[in-house]
Amino acid sequence: MNFQKYIHAVGTGVKGNRDLSFQESEDMMHQILNQSVYSEQIAAFLLGWRLKPETVEEFRGAISACDSYITPKTIKNSIELGYPFDGKAKNPYIFPLVAKVLEKFNLNLVVMGDEMQPAKAGITIKEICTNIDLNSNLHYFDRADFFKEIHKLTELRMRLGLRTGFNTIEKLPRVANSEYAVTGVFHKPYVKKYVEIFSERYKKFALIQGNEGTPELFSKGRLWIAKDGGVEEFIIDPEYYGINYQKSWEDITLKESLEQLNNPSDEYLKLATLNAAILLFITESASTIDEGYKMLRAIS
Repeated sequence: MNFQKYIHAVGTGVKGNRDLSFQESEDMMHQILNQSVYSEQIAAFLLGWRLKPETVEEFRGAISACDSYITPKTIKNSIELGYPFDGKAKNPYIFPLVAKVLEKFNLNLVVMGDEMQPAKAGITIKEICTNIDLNSNLHYFDRADFFKEIHKLTELRMRLGLRTGFNTIEKLPRVANSEYAVTGVFHKPYVKKYVEIFSERYKKFALIQGNEGTPELFSKGRLWIAKDGGVEEFIIDPEYYGINYQKSWEDITLKESLEQLNNPSDEYLKLATLNAAILLFITESASTIDEGYKMLRAIS
């Protein structure tokens, strides 16, 4: 279809805008990923789409298009961790330590990375995974390899410098055919939308009110699990487990982030154990988070 039709649908104001159908959204995304339209048209659409804003059906159509470019590499007994591609700015990552804690539990962690995307200038998953030795149960997929079409849009997105629908679409590409997935969410109102977009793609789908929008719990927060057409909510407080890790409010360098992973404090290791227990609970390897935490502490 004529791409101008899609720009008109999202860029003519409240009275003139309309939602795209699943098929239209799928076609729109194919045209963007193939870059068969001008970069100015892509930028105009992404801005208008964000302001309209995007619907669940549109996201589903766009994700369906993305799926057609990816050839998954199945990793059994795995959980896909959906991180934002704009990185973490103020705190270190914890997933490499979580993988170490889970070594004996036959659970594989899947993470995806790329060059930094808008809008937060943080440290990326790619920077961490290419500068540290990864445990055998931690599997890193570089998007330049498994989804080069979206990778090639990095320069355009950085010029735009704003969050767009891509920030949601790209989190969970199901590149490893994982049965389980978890991603981070900032605000509770987004939980319902994320569940409607992603939950049908997995046996069990979860969301965490995590640190800097990641699926990493650093302080008291909520866990939501999609189940039987509904959503179950859990409140998790590290202090309940005797963990007193202090979050940073200052920007962190890559060197500092790597240092905390290579030489973790006792509190950081306990925090990694709690995050590992949450993953055991999501993947049905433990009946509760408490049970998972006790299991892990018993072998540490």
